[in-house]
Amino acid sequence: MKKIEEYVRNIPDFPEKGIIFRDVTTVLQDAEGLKLAIDSMLELLKGVDFDVVAGTESRGFIFGVPIAYALGKPFVPIRKKGKLPCETVSAKYDLEYGSAEIEMHKDSIVPGQKAVLVDDLIATGGTIEACTRLIEELGGEVVKIIFLMELAGLKGRDRLGGYEVASVITYEGN
Repeated sequence: MKKIEEYVRNIPDFPEKGIIFRDVTTVLQDAEGLKLAIDSMLELLKGVDFDVVAGTESRGFIFGVPIAYALGKPFVPIRKKGKLPCETVSAKYDLEYGSAEIEMHKDSIVPGQKAVLVDDLIATGGTIEACTRLIEELGGEVVKIIFLMELAGLKGRDRLGGYEVASVITYEGN
C-alpha cells in the first residue's frame, strides 16, 4: 500500500514562482488515498475525549464529516461570512493580502462542549486560529486540532500554541 504522501500532487511554482503547491485533490480522487487520509486522521484522535467535530469551509468539511460520521459525533460547519442562514458569531482574520471573516451558528456549540477542529492544511494558521476564537466565544473548548498536511516553514502551529495540534504529513518548507 502507498503512503499518504504519495497521493499528494506537488505542483512547483504555483501560485507563484518558488512555491510548491500541495494538491489534495489527488488524494480525494483516489479511493485508497481518501480512505488512507481519513483513517490516518482518525488515528490522530485515538484516546481524545470530545463531543463535536468542527471543520472549515470547504476542505475541512470534506475531511471533518467522515471523521464525525465514523466516530458517531455531530459536525459543525464553519463558513465564510454570509453563508449561514441563522444567527451567527463571526471572527475576522488576516490573510497574506487582505483579510477574511468566518462564521458559525450561535447554537452550534453548547457551553462546555469539547470540540475537535479539522482542516486539510495548516499554513500560516490564521483561519484555524479564528475558528478557535469562535468555539471559545460560544463556551466550547478546543481539545485538539488536526490536519492532513502542515507546511511547517510557515509556522502556523506557532499561532496555536495553547492547543494540541497534529498533522498526518509535515512538509518542512513553505
